[in-house]
Amino acid sequence: MALTIAIVKETAPHEKRVAATPETVKKLIKLGCDITIEKDAGAAAHYSDDAYKEAGAKIVKDRETAIKAVNAVLSVQANSIENLNNCKEGTLLLGLFNPYMNKDYVQKCADNGITALSMELIPRISRAQSMDVLSSQSNLAGYKSVLDATEFYNRAMPMMMTAAGSIAPAKVFVMGAGVAGLQAIATARRLGAIVSATDVRPAAKEQVQSLGANFIAVENEEFKEAENAGGYAKEMSKDYQKLQADLVAETIAKQDIVITTALIPGRPAPKLINEAMIKSMKDGSIVVDMAVENGGNVDLSERGKVVHKHGVTIIGHENIASRLSTDASALYAKNIYNLLALIIDSDNKSLNIDWEDEIIQGITLTKDKTIIHPNFAKKTPAKKTTVKKTAAKKTAKKTKTKTTDVKKKKEA
Repeated sequence: MALTIAIVKETAPHEKRVAATPETVKKLIKLGCDITIEKDAGAAAHYSDDAYKEAGAKIVKDRETAIKAVNAVLSVQANSIENLNNCKEGTLLLGLFNPYMNKDYVQKCADNGITALSMELIPRISRAQSMDVLSSQSNLAGYKSVLDATEFYNRAMPMMMTAAGSIAPAKVFVMGAGVAGLQAIATARRLGAIVSATDVRPAAKEQVQSLGANFIAVENEEFKEAENAGGYAKEMSKDYQKLQADLVAETIAKQDIVITTALIPGRPAPKLINEAMIKSMKDGSIVVDMAVENGGNVDLSERGKVVHKHGVTIIGHENIASRLSTDASALYAKNIYNLLALIIDSDNKSLNIDWEDEIIQGITLTKDKTIIHPNFAKKTPAKKTTVKKTAAKKTAKKTKTKTTDVKKKKEA
């Protein structure tokens, strides 16, 4: 019997992506899978039901029918928690579950016996690069952030020489040089802007400069130790944040466009731009807050809105990658397929998961009705050792008394 997989239509606000494309459906069928797709699941990403049918998938009218009897369910985001009741126990669920913010969803997966694999937790190792959802989606988001800025920027980006005079190039400042930031730098440079960037990770300096941008940071001893083993930025000390903020404030006042991308896994986005910095910017300047869904890097940004404050346009679009839904879906679907190829035995047409594999260990949230991921599992309180310590003190006291008695006898 073939392995059965369902792809559902997304229900989260602003979500236009889909977890499989006709291309990946064909590949999954070659691995021995039967694919069921909820009607119009790919419509917002411009993948029609007819295209899925031609690829070999079966289209069903509603989500309940799609997921109630399958071995695995593929999604982009954590869909309605009630939908988990339609999954049979033992179902494998893959998606971007944002477990730090969706703890109730994770607990519900455990309670229902669902094995949940959270794609944003893919470890940053070479053999997992083809599954790295955060990189594929951030790459597109960084590109789109620059285009979003140009939509509201009322001047040209490149230098232009005309008979009527010359136009100076736009100055763009990118805060955070991860995947999204680097793509924003590259895009702004392609459009002809003068670009500078900042990041607290030392490794980012060379990457920024390789793209032709100027690197701006307080490069002290703390800066040299500002990156963890996973390649993410650590939260910096208050003193460093003050020094960096002063440098950033000085830089921002000279910019036309500022794009912020800074995120810390499991924590609210760090505040990088305050109201005073906004006030210092030129009239008509643009700020794009890519971290607005996680609390925002900019004090005046508003989630899902474009606001105008002190002559500056502040863009707070949600789910930026989804604004490029066709390409974002294609890359996400390939990430998902590459993971499934790792855990599907095509000969036996069944799941064959190596639970000791570091990739699987890194992304598995729940298994056997338990939250097993160390970042989200409930910590077992340490056992008290008061009794043992008391006993040890009594033993020590007896030993001391005996030693004293022996010493007295010898002196006598």
